[in-house]
Amino acid sequence: MTDEKNNGNIGDLEATNAGDVVHTGAEHVETRSEEPEFDLTAPAGLPTDEEFERRQQWWLKNVYQGKDVPQLTVRAVIMGGILGALMSISNLYTTLKVGWSFGVAITACVLSYVIWKAIRVVLPMLTPMSILENNCMQSTASAAGYSTGATIGTAFGALLLITGVHIGWQIVLPWTLVSAALGVFIAVPMKRQMINREQLTFPSGVAAAETLKSLYGQSKEAVTQAYSLVASLAFGAVTGFLGKAEFPWFVNSGFKLPELLTFGGVIKGVELSKMPAFGFEPSALLIGAGMIVGLRVSVSMLIGACLLYLVFGPMVVNMGEIPDASKLIKGWGLWPGTALLVTSGLTSFALQWKTIVKAFASAKLASQGASGGAAAELAEIEVPGKWLLAGLIPLAIIMIALQAVAFSISIPLGLLSVVMSFFLSLVACRATGETDITPIGPMGKITQLTYAILAPSNITTNLMAASVTANIASSSADLLTDLKSGYLLGANARKQFLAQFMGVFFGTLAIVPAWYLMVPDKAALDKFNPPAANMWRAVAEALVKGIDYLPETARIGLLIGGTIGIVLAIAELYAPAKIKRFLPSSMGLGLSWVVPFANSLSFFIGATLAFIWTKVSKRTGELYIIPVASGAVAGESLMCAILAMITAAGALMAK
Repeated sequence: MTDEKNNGNIGDLEATNAGDVVHTGAEHVETRSEEPEFDLTAPAGLPTDEEFERRQQWWLKNVYQGKDVPQLTVRAVIMGGILGALMSISNLYTTLKVGWSFGVAITACVLSYVIWKAIRVVLPMLTPMSILENNCMQSTASAAGYSTGATIGTAFGALLLITGVHIGWQIVLPWTLVSAALGVFIAVPMKRQMINREQLTFPSGVAAAETLKSLYGQSKEAVTQAYSLVASLAFGAVTGFLGKAEFPWFVNSGFKLPELLTFGGVIKGVELSKMPAFGFEPSALLIGAGMIVGLRVSVSMLIGACLLYLVFGPMVVNMGEIPDASKLIKGWGLWPGTALLVTSGLTSFALQWKTIVKAFASAKLASQGASGGAAAELAEIEVPGKWLLAGLIPLAIIMIALQAVAFSISIPLGLLSVVMSFFLSLVACRATGETDITPIGPMGKITQLTYAILAPSNITTNLMAASVTANIASSSADLLTDLKSGYLLGANARKQFLAQFMGVFFGTLAIVPAWYLMVPDKAALDKFNPPAANMWRAVAEALVKGIDYLPETARIGLLIGGTIGIVLAIAELYAPAKIKRFLPSSMGLGLSWVVPFANSLSFFIGATLAFIWTKVSKRTGELYIIPVASGAVAGESLMCAILAMITAAGALMAK
């Protein structure tokens, strides 16, 4: 997915924590001081050492409450681990279905709050979970549900599509665990510079902190938001069951929803019903996703889909460029769409050169840490340097060894992937802090371009080296977003780091078996028509094989799509505001050519519903659209993932 923060994080393509922003009504960070001297949600630039020291002293006196309030407790870690494990499975499904993964921090905070209240009704002797316990819980859940999934359904999915053979769990499990854990450790020194010193915004982190403060302040609106999310989650789960359950007793009951309401019609002799999913899919997940990403992206998706299905699709079928209409996306549309997404992502990344320069400058400053009178007390709060060495060195060695043993990637090339991950994580973290956009797509593509030169004609090396970068950068940015929440709430960063590190284990132990159950073979993956995996595969094949093996019109489309991506990326940055608002979204246009028509249509319906809601009642729209949409996405995706695993397990037992 490409990078628009309000879009819920398009799976691999440009994974973010999007979808996490919930309007809570909280406007300021609450501290013990009635008149805060410092606004911790506003970027501070590069303060002098004296200014930085004053702010650190003020934070310790007025905000920090780690010594007084429970936070890293067994119940917080277990609750976060369980919720995160479930959300990792949910995100795996959404990545396979729409190429999208969603941030889980706010959803986890809300669910934890509601679930713990329900548990205390049954067991009133239990004490309430403190706000900092819930903060540690969301760190565990976020690591489990988001940080572990950037490579499973994308790089490993692409490799399965190319080779037709699954990589064994003995490789996938440690690969996922080690790359996510490396991201956790790499992020720690960046925290001192980007959060403590520069106070980068990290909008999703601010939103999570505000949500917790509103919930624990018993804000009526926040509590209503929480229950609306739970209700929509239940609705999404029911919709998923009605649409995807294949149990004989249910299929024969007459309650099963049709998987697709097909549209008819013929254009230039081509039956539109034979094109991939040309119709409407009754799906709360897809409509909810459209509500999250907004009208600009969704309108662009529908326009792009109409162009593909009603104009260019019939044309290339009649020209004989693809064997039949059902191959429209995989055989042709994938190439222009992927080119548009890749070039727009890389161009946007290059145009952020100031962010890139500041990222590398911050790497030098980060080592300075705190100074002056606050240093001693902060040393007990921040993660010590010896922990970093104890984690980074062995994890890097294991990652290099895994690449060599599993994929015959030479030690120098394996080492390069880890080193590149550090520098690209710097950029990804700063981009997330400044814009709430984590450019995972461009990170992976830069690595793929590098290895296309260093290891030509080796698709496996190209894919798996890029997967290392993607997962590490994703995990790093995710940790910093959570640490921003903790900084605003007065949490102990060391304890929050431990919660995040433990979450990686929960997520890995959930997502790896789920991957094999949901996708037992290449045929099962093909049924998903997975946009993220298809794009990783397309980029790898184009870089390694060259583009001569593509149909001629696909090569022309690839050139045109790539050019459009560059033009749109430049226009989105430099066009006047009056013009910019009418520009199509490069992400929406590109994605519409790599997903079925039904996806684009449902996204448009969801975005339109959200738009109408805000026009009818702006206040309730701002309060409830994101919670309702997030719940629908999480509920249906989790139910569909569970049903897919049950079906696969039943097939295995029948053999």
